[in-house]
Amino acid sequence: MSTTRPAAAAAPAEPPVPGTSGGSDASTGSLARSSALMASGTLVSRLLGFVRTFAQGAALGVTTQVGAQTFDVANKVPNVFYMLLAGGVLNAVLVPQIVRALKRPDGGEEYVNRLITLTLVLLAGATVLLTLAAPLVVRLYAGSWPPELTALATLMAFWCLPQVFFYGLYTVLGQVLNARGSFGPYMWAPVLNNVVAIAGLVAFVLIAPDAETWSAGEFDTTSIAVLVGTSTLGIVAQALVLFWPLHRAGFRYRPRWGLRGTGLRTAGRVAGWTFAAVVVGQLVFVLTSNVATDAGEHLTRDGLEGATNASYTPAFLLFMLPHSLVAVSLVTALFTRLSAAAAGGDTAAVRRDFSRGARTVLVAGVLATAALVALGPWIGVALFGTEGRFVGLVAAAMAVGLVPFSVTYLVQRVFYAYEDARTPFTVSATVAAVMAAGDVACWLLLPARWTVVGIGAAMSASNVVGVVLALVLLRRRLRSLDGRGVDGHRVLRTLVRATIVGALSGGAAYGLSLLAEPLGPSRAVAVGVVVVGGLVLLALFTALCRLMRVHELTDLAAPLLRRLPLPRRR
Repeated sequence: MSTTRPAAAAAPAEPPVPGTSGGSDASTGSLARSSALMASGTLVSRLLGFVRTFAQGAALGVTTQVGAQTFDVANKVPNVFYMLLAGGVLNAVLVPQIVRALKRPDGGEEYVNRLITLTLVLLAGATVLLTLAAPLVVRLYAGSWPPELTALATLMAFWCLPQVFFYGLYTVLGQVLNARGSFGPYMWAPVLNNVVAIAGLVAFVLIAPDAETWSAGEFDTTSIAVLVGTSTLGIVAQALVLFWPLHRAGFRYRPRWGLRGTGLRTAGRVAGWTFAAVVVGQLVFVLTSNVATDAGEHLTRDGLEGATNASYTPAFLLFMLPHSLVAVSLVTALFTRLSAAAAGGDTAAVRRDFSRGARTVLVAGVLATAALVALGPWIGVALFGTEGRFVGLVAAAMAVGLVPFSVTYLVQRVFYAYEDARTPFTVSATVAAVMAAGDVACWLLLPARWTVVGIGAAMSASNVVGVVLALVLLRRRLRSLDGRGVDGHRVLRTLVRATIVGALSGGAAYGLSLLAEPLGPSRAVAVGVVVVGGLVLLALFTALCRLMRVHELTDLAAPLLRRLPLPRRR
């Protein structure tokens, strides 16, 4: 990637990013190709995810409907507890440990087999316990609900909670593939999950076409099995399909028992701090969920429109789309390189990869933020009808913190590469404290219809605090190793220029959207506003980036454009 240069004079040439055995242009190209492959899989998956969300909204409603709220809580539970029990720990520990294990004479095969066996046993036990505790789990996230809603959500949770095991299996197998340099399957597997879930929603609509208007008592065993069972089946398929690329890569799983060779003595400290960070985050999410469901209950009881917990979930999907496309794809590819560089004591390589990744992530994040803030309500209406306006408002409030969220995600991976999870815990605990204070403030100060929008704003505030703290701590860590910081001048220069570009292009798109206000908030009008406003925003952003020499946008788009069937110059 090219560096961003000041207008008056060219900056010194940026040194090449090294691979695991020294810097080369091929290494940079490999990173770009890996990121593009993952981004393309994520894009297809996320687009199908929005189709899935749209189908779910058509089947159950989007905001205050009984089915929408209960299914949201039941299906949220396995995701939350997966993060609590396995997701954060596995993602932080596995890649650095496997990268080190690959240097063993057997290529790390015995280590990986022991690690998979141990993880699956722990996941199976945790899944059984959680499934048996489904009534308590639902009350934890929706404590203010009346008995009939709690009972329905509990029945749905019994079908959803087995997902925890298969989410864990998917993560373990995916991290093994990532550590071996095979990034695509991990990002493409969720496509199969979404296809299965969409098919299930279509089947549900066929057998229950009026479920959007149902009360809790009208959901019977068949409808719950079709709706929720196919959701779980999608997660099962997402996990099992990864055995195929592992087999093709030459890996053969053979159960091996015992702790010897699992690396737990080395990784235990990292896993413990990571687990603690996830616990803190999920405790705050319990508070967030209860505040949101309480707002939804008030709106339903009073017959008012507004944002509820069922609005929060699709808004978070909108928020996560650009993060997943760019930050997750890029950082997943970088994490293996960062781990290898950290293990080899190459601090300069760690710094260069971090700087390059941070600048790319923030430019993409500013573009997405401008789009969501300028057009958020219209995007919500285009996707979910008139009720989607509140979804868009929540997404716009969250989007202000998108860049800090993505950069913090990258900073955490740098610390994990050094097998340091205590520092990320400090950052996570601070973010959680700010978020908890924001939740309480929203509950006490805002009317019910705006409570969840306020939660989105509180999330942005917590992410801003988190990224400032994370960067200060990373700068201190790298300086302690070689006396240099985090290449802050390049990162800050790119941030300032990209923010100016985003404000100008987003302002233009917002101004165009105001012209459509007299036409009313119909879905057809919203689609037109999103298409026209989005194209204007993208064109202005691209042109202004070129004018202000924000080269990271070109570097980000180039690998994706090369995968399109466009005519080439001879």
